[in-house]
Amino acid sequence: MSAHGLAQAQRKMTDGGVHPTAVDVFTRFYGLLESGETGMIPESGVRPLTDVPHLADLDVGDAAARDALAVTAVVKLNGGLGTSMGMDRAKSLLRVRDDATFLDVIAGQVLAAREATGARLPLVLMNSFRTRDDTLAALSGYADLVVDGLPLDFVQNREPKLRADDLTPVEWSADPDLEWCPPGHGDLYTALHASGVLDALLDAGFRYATVSNSDNLGASPDARIAGWFAATGAPFAAEVARRTPADRKGGHLVVRESDGRIVLRESAQTPKDDADAAGDIDRHRYFNTNNLWLDLRALHAELDRTGGVLDLPLIRNEKTVDPSDKTSTKVVQIESAMGAAIEVFDGAAVLEVDRSRFLPVKTTNDLLVLRSDVYRLEPDHRLVAQVEAPFVDLDEDHYKVIAAFDARVPATPSLARATSLRVRGDWTFGSGVVVTGDAVLDDPGAPSQVPDGATVGPDGLA
Repeated sequence: MSAHGLAQAQRKMTDGGVHPTAVDVFTRFYGLLESGETGMIPESGVRPLTDVPHLADLDVGDAAARDALAVTAVVKLNGGLGTSMGMDRAKSLLRVRDDATFLDVIAGQVLAAREATGARLPLVLMNSFRTRDDTLAALSGYADLVVDGLPLDFVQNREPKLRADDLTPVEWSADPDLEWCPPGHGDLYTALHASGVLDALLDAGFRYATVSNSDNLGASPDARIAGWFAATGAPFAAEVARRTPADRKGGHLVVRESDGRIVLRESAQTPKDDADAAGDIDRHRYFNTNNLWLDLRALHAELDRTGGVLDLPLIRNEKTVDPSDKTSTKVVQIESAMGAAIEVFDGAAVLEVDRSRFLPVKTTNDLLVLRSDVYRLEPDHRLVAQVEAPFVDLDEDHYKVIAAFDARVPATPSLARATSLRVRGDWTFGSGVVVTGDAVLDDPGAPSQVPDGATVGPDGLA
């Protein structure tokens, strides 16, 4: 049964123009899946990660930092559509500061770092088929981003969703696009290799790459980290940050007892019985920011050795073929995490950074904070927190989708004096609104207005 399913999936990928190396990677994961591999990492097999150096304590000379950044490329994962916020195009096209989008800020950060250091610092995006056209059109106004003829992007691969009952490729005539899914951001390595971009970067004289998500504007190019990474001689490094109660369910780094290797444990890889132990932020202190540093030569050598198929752990993700229809056919998506490559490379390193390098936007709650006066956009396009970011919880019935959010929050309120904001019901914010303390807006039972210049505090409207 499974052999038949694999053959069908391989044929579908080949007919769909998927690169042969990506088919080989899928084939390896399929074998793990059909053998019953779940990718689970039980608490009994790991110990906490400790003794992690902090960026603030590094002693990196200016010359060493400049030299390392001079041979570093910036790679941004840009395949996300922002579907959780009701978007159907690249999430990086969202407006984040005035009229500037994520892409505008990223381009500004790269260009400012070039001017400050003299580094060539190419920007290369990993797009999906659905984000590529809009993204390249948005960057067409930045002609000076192109470096040495290197491409501005490469495209991640795709694979078929598998029926949960027999592991054959699912069919969904209502929307055949839903029969496909991305392989997770672990596809970064396969796509870099198969697209020829890895070879192009090496041929152009680049030794290192700093990799991060395009929705994390905290991960700006950093010469000191580049200098540290070069000095370690490590083939791979991950930026980590201290976990807070908000990070209990996220991916975190642990040490595998059997071989002493650092491994990434995602939420989907944690057995239910181990959820409490995994969520113990005093025991497991560090979460994965998904900001990575790669030695491109070491990556090329490992991909050559394995035929382009890195030995990444499987993530089995169970969903429905139509994510918006929980009654649609149950499917399994084969995924991998790019941070999991830390266990592939001997001598991989970790570095603790402040949360200022981790500003992801996953919901409109995050977007509201990022747009507010909690952050200041510096001339070098870095976003700097002026105060501690408040916790924001907006009513999903009225603010989850970006169009509804923008309609109700046409002018971003001041959050600099707030510790939290909880909104229930359908409120539209006027201009000049100030939020203070642990602010609450309760559901009035009908669409309501926060007047221009009003203050929202613990007792609601003041």
